[in-house]
Amino acid sequence: MTNRFQIQTTPLKDLIVLERQPIGDHRGFLERMHCDADLGELLDGSSIVQINRTLTQQRGTVRGMHFQQPPHCEKKIVSCLRGEIFDVAVDLRPGSQSYLQWHGATLSESNHRTMFIPEGFAHGFQTLTDDCELLYLHTAFYNAESEAGLDATDSGLAIQWPLEISQRSDRDNRHPKLEDGFNGIQL
Repeated sequence: MTNRFQIQTTPLKDLIVLERQPIGDHRGFLERMHCDADLGELLDGSSIVQINRTLTQQRGTVRGMHFQQPPHCEKKIVSCLRGEIFDVAVDLRPGSQSYLQWHGATLSESNHRTMFIPEGFAHGFQTLTDDCELLYLHTAFYNAESEAGLDATDSGLAIQWPLEISQRSDRDNRHPKLEDGFNGIQL
């Protein structure tokens, strides 16, 4: 247990679920979303350079599976500030023992969980409630030319989304499947 974060390993090497430890009283709480002193080892010399916030309005929506190609790969720290999501990461590192395996965790405003996603992973989520807000901390700036994704419904990935998918973006619907010649991310 670090100061303000409980670290939970997952079956996928380097993928971590953090449980933030809020401090509160009858007025409410304070919780740390990031601290280099506590999480610097996970970042392994990287710095947070960009912070994004998203809102997804409809329950059942799937976003993903997104990643950035080298040399713009990034580590992500993803938290759900409002609502509840099923957050998923897929290992895209060809030399990894968990190559093309996925892990999902429920993140919500009430369970105070955060997913730490290392370089070489794709990320996506499904909203389990309406009006979900997420906060993303990134170690690389967004680069449009390096943006990529895989089809979140690809049977080759076999992600077990907990709800029927209510909607996806046109862009996410066009992401390729593994069988379209995907060879992983060479870091």
